Amino acid sequence: MTVERYIRIIAGLFIMISLALGVPGSPLFVSQWALAFTAFVGANLFQFGFSNWCPLGMILKKLGVPESKAGCC
Repeated sequence: MTVERYIRIIAGLFIMISLALGVPGSPLFVSQWALAFTAFVGANLFQFGFSNWCPLGMILKKLGVPESKAGCC
């Protein structure tokens, strides 16, 4: 898997977990402040779409995760 794919998977996981912790109807509800983490992840994804720079991407690259292959069919 590539850096971009890991970013999508981890961001989706974080959003689902923070929604489960922040929505009052959830059996895992802790506090509505958990929804602030959802907004943080969403804002990072939004700026990544424009700038193509992501802090998680830098961490994954340092851990040795390969970047996407150019010209792959």
